[in-house]
Amino acid sequence: MGSYDTIKNKISKRICTMDLVISDSSVLIHLSRIDRLDLLRELFSVITIPPAVWHEVVEEGRGRTGASNVEKAREEDWIKIIPPQNELLLRLLMRNLDFGEAEAIVLALERHASILLVDETDARQLAKLYNLRVAGTIGVLLRAYQERMIESFKAELDKLIAKGGFYISPELYKKVLTSYNHHKK
Repeated sequence: MGSYDTIKNKISKRICTMDLVISDSSVLIHLSRIDRLDLLRELFSVITIPPAVWHEVVEEGRGRTGASNVEKAREEDWIKIIPPQNELLLRLLMRNLDFGEAEAIVLALERHASILLVDETDARQLAKLYNLRVAGTIGVLLRAYQERMIESFKAELDKLIAKGGFYISPELYKKVLTSYNHHKK
């Protein structure tokens, strides 16, 4: 019989593969920049994105980091594109958000997503007003560390900042590392 942690990890991974996960472009781009887009597949099996996110990352981003990775993930069928339907809500959200963020939130609401992956503060706050569960790039890295998919959370976070162009305030950096140290194995 396996240990409790082993059993818990297997159950956690199984549950994640059944959940509907919607992503905005920021998480896809940042993870691609540090060669960690694969973590999304390992953690969630399938990622769903709205057409505006595809357009931003792959079509407008052609030749930039992330575009070919996301395109390949769609060819491998673990990134799926689904358009949102609620045009009224979409227009309302676009008053404060960009098109990709607005489509991602509407799609998450329509499809009752388990989690919305988004980094931008305004989009996260608005999603929380709609009672959506949100996580960002840092949350994905922390979860991957907890699931033992990466060896060093701090090293990946530092790479995200240096190579990925990810901005994090010094206060939040400290807070994130404190959380990491709390979960350290």
